[in-house]
Amino acid sequence: MASFFDNRIFREASHLNGFSGNPIERWSEARGDIDLGEAFAAENAMIYLFADDRALLRVEGERLNPRFGHEEAGAVGFNPESLILLGVAPDGPRLAGQVPPEAARPDDIKAIDLRSLAMQEVLDPADLASLAQARSYLHWHAANRYCGRCGDALAVQGGGVARACAKCETQIFPRVDPVVIMLAIDGERCLLGRQARFAPGMYSALAGFLEPGETIEEAVRREVKEEAGIRIGRVAYHSSQAWPFPHSLMIGCHAEALSTDVERDAAELEDCRWFDRDEVRLMLSGEHPDGLKAPFKMAIAHHLIKAFAEYS
Repeated sequence: MASFFDNRIFREASHLNGFSGNPIERWSEARGDIDLGEAFAAENAMIYLFADDRALLRVEGERLNPRFGHEEAGAVGFNPESLILLGVAPDGPRLAGQVPPEAARPDDIKAIDLRSLAMQEVLDPADLASLAQARSYLHWHAANRYCGRCGDALAVQGGGVARACAKCETQIFPRVDPVVIMLAIDGERCLLGRQARFAPGMYSALAGFLEPGETIEEAVRREVKEEAGIRIGRVAYHSSQAWPFPHSLMIGCHAEALSTDVERDAAELEDCRWFDRDEVRLMLSGEHPDGLKAPFKMAIAHHLIKAFAEYS
């Protein structure tokens, strides 16, 4: 019997985006509470550690290693109460935990934020993706210690895949916040904007949170209309990106512009305008005469823009 996927063009563009390629098998639905202790006790268990929102990494010559064994984690002040189980990688269990930011650390242990690690491409992509999972989970657990229904303390369940209230039996699960990020296209031009917080000269695709009751396509149309006054017709999915700041999913799309007069939302954007394909290519190559730039290639916005620039 022929497969549904036979004779179809299939290209998973998401693997081009930063924080992709996580090798951890999560087995969330099959976990019991005992699994956390067993995983931590395993000889080949490795722990990803964070001080606040920065990952701890051990400097090993020119290499940065984000994995810590039991004793190594203890030596840098690891808090056992923060421990969660991420899952199992091909070479053993993977866990995550917090270290007090004020704790003294050896000179060969550095605390680095994930954006910098992703932009500098100094880590194996699999470790970077696992760190993204770890940061999102740790942030969610730190922000959800008490029951929203009765106010009682929530206990960790299944090694970290849920929290539960013993008093009212409420159970909650780690959340993902969906964000649409879209490149509006008008023939040979695309719409790019910049926020005041962007690096000098950088322009990017527009983005915004998907709201309750919306489809992805509806959110794309609403956000572009709100931020730039542009009406959108057809919407085409491109790729997605896990975005651990703190726990979002970027849903990347290309959008067909039905109008072209830009009405910028000044509260959101410092500038917003159309760029022709040749100018975008210069921005991607770093050769724009005015020093304008596209986002770094770890960002989904880079690949949305690149796909437009390379289309022929």
